[in-house]
Amino acid sequence: MLTQEDIQKIIEAQREVFATKEDFLSFKDEYKKDFSDMLTAVDGYAKKADGYFQEMLMLSNKVNRLEKWILQLAEKAGIQLTP
Repeated sequence: MLTQEDIQKIIEAQREVFATKEDFLSFKDEYKKDFSDMLTAVDGYAKKADGYFQEMLMLSNKVNRLEKWILQLAEKAGIQLTP
């Protein structure tokens, strides 16, 4: 037969092994904070990646424009260049 002391030991052991509602709520708050931090980091990276993409697009257009000018100058100078 279980004594009152045995029952108390079982209750204490159960508290250590199983999460309580309060434990779950604190975990939920931590999870929300971690998710918010991760979302902020992803947004920051996306902003940097978008800026880099726009910069590369402008650079590509600039290179194409300069190449076109060089070909036009070479044609007027009578120099044969292959694009």
